[in-house]
Amino acid sequence: MLPNSSPPTDDACANVVKIDNVDFAYGKRSILKGISLDVPRGKVVAIMGGSGCGKTTLLRLIGGQLVPSAGKLLVNGQNVADLDRDGLYAMRRKMSMLFQFGALFTDMTVFDNVAFQLREHTDLPEDMIRDLVLMKLNAVGLRGTAGLFPSELSGGMARRVALARAVALDPEVIMYDEPFAGLDPISLAVVGNTIRRLNDALGATSIVVTHDVVESLQIVDYLYFISDGCIVGHGTPDEIRASQEPYIKQFVHAELDGPVPFHYPAPPYSDELGLSRRVGT
Repeated sequence: MLPNSSPPTDDACANVVKIDNVDFAYGKRSILKGISLDVPRGKVVAIMGGSGCGKTTLLRLIGGQLVPSAGKLLVNGQNVADLDRDGLYAMRRKMSMLFQFGALFTDMTVFDNVAFQLREHTDLPEDMIRDLVLMKLNAVGLRGTAGLFPSELSGGMARRVALARAVALDPEVIMYDEPFAGLDPISLAVVGNTIRRLNDALGATSIVVTHDVVESLQIVDYLYFISDGCIVGHGTPDEIRASQEPYIKQFVHAELDGPVPFHYPAPPYSDELGLSRRVGT
């Protein structure tokens, strides 16, 4: 598909998130340049690209932590930049985030980590909170860890507990920031399958920022690729596998040669070593 087009949607599958020609910069350093993308309701959408290309910044914009320099960013039809404090709170109440490496509270048990949002944002009695926590832990296969502390969990188990915490309030939108980082192949497959299964069971919409091409192509409905602050291509998993667009082809197949250079921009190496001066003498 063309880099600036979007996945087809209809009235039955409206866009939960709509980003229209958004720019963002940290001071004078431009991060995002005219980004446009749609996240249809009920779908799992991946945002991929090299480190530092603006993927996590995009999640922060969607959550209202940052404000675009230009363009519009709509969540459920609301322009996030126009929301006041109460409006942002109401919007975030329907969203959740799975942070890199889980970000569990280390001095709380697994049970209390998952119960945290329920206690913070609801007036539910403790017996109902208990049932809900055990239900979420059971959904990720870790009900038996309720009394353990994060230090007693493996990396994959901690990520699954973080996922149970992220869906504790049955959010409409779930954002994942590198959910597969640092996992062994078995844990990675378990977490990927759980993301897909929970999204479908909850009727949620998921946005996954990741570098993991293989796992993403198995669980997502649509992918966007960002490079140098711009969307350079996107499509369904089948379209991405077959793409001959240079950046996507290099990224998906881990090719050494392509538009992404190995060397960071720098003066000629011979100049820095002083070789050109010595050769001329």
